[in-house]
Amino acid sequence: MSIRKYNVAVAGATGAVGGAMLDVLERRDFPIAELRLLASERSVGKKLKFKGEEIAVQLLSKDAFDGIDVALFSAGASRSLEFGPAAAEAGAVVVDNSSAYRMDPEIPLVVPEVNPHAIAQYKKRGIIANPNCSTIQMLVALKPIVDAVGIKRIVVSTYQAVSGTGAKAIEELKDQVMAYADGRDMSHEVYPHQIAFNCLPHIDSFLPNGYTKEEMKMVNETRKIFEDPSIGVTATTVRVPVFYGHSESVNIETGKKITAEEVKNLLQDAPGVKLVDDPENLQYPLAVDCAGKFETLVGRIREDESIENGINLWVVSDNILKGAALNTVQIAEVLIHEYL
Repeated sequence: MSIRKYNVAVAGATGAVGGAMLDVLERRDFPIAELRLLASERSVGKKLKFKGEEIAVQLLSKDAFDGIDVALFSAGASRSLEFGPAAAEAGAVVVDNSSAYRMDPEIPLVVPEVNPHAIAQYKKRGIIANPNCSTIQMLVALKPIVDAVGIKRIVVSTYQAVSGTGAKAIEELKDQVMAYADGRDMSHEVYPHQIAFNCLPHIDSFLPNGYTKEEMKMVNETRKIFEDPSIGVTATTVRVPVFYGHSESVNIETGKKITAEEVKNLLQDAPGVKLVDDPENLQYPLAVDCAGKFETLVGRIREDESIENGINLWVVSDNILKGAALNTVQIAEVLIHEYL
């Protein structure tokens, strides 16, 4: 039996996440008939490799989506708002990695291991939103617990890699480390303060309530994806001098009592999760171990002794892969298998 193949466009193909999308499409052998790479004017004509072939980048424009079945967007929120509806109108289903559509009530916000059923809502606007990277990995880890005993409240502190800000942030951290080693003064432009050997409790802009946009994204996206506006969520998001891999300390209050051992058993075979929890042998999730891996690593699972139904977890994931490119491609996989 022949497998249907699809015409796929990647908008923002020359960026870090766009490049990771190409890698994921190849690694997961997504059934592609035509691959159309789209980017801004300065990248037009540049050639990118895919499955041993070189494909020239074309201009991202409103008429670039004719004949496209699935359009994967990672070109920033403003371009998603400008070109996403045009792609949908041309007949493509858009899977958008930016913040542009996440909280739109007519657009599904999806983590395939958590709420794949929501993908069906794409028919309203032809667009599916990819959540924030820090939200994705947390909910992959918490989904089996929610299903088993429910969760009343989540307290999360994140330790987020500089790659989440982009290529310039990676270079800034490298330059600061080299400057320190050479005894030179460290300069900063991407971040408001030095990031090397430092932690910045500041990701995105501050809001009137004292939280940052990143923190409120985690609050609002969690409630939307879990379809539970009553769940209590509070977040503190921190940028740390790590190149790749977001780490999170997650404390939850469950609806019913569950032991740490029971949580480990739930997560042992959970979709998208790799349990790394053997502290006696110094085995626990590390940012340096998650780079390039599709799984979300979970460990340091223990009962919170300060409340009756409390559990602590340490959750680590590759923010460029599961936090962006992989989750986007996984959404597209469910889309073609179930709906197209």
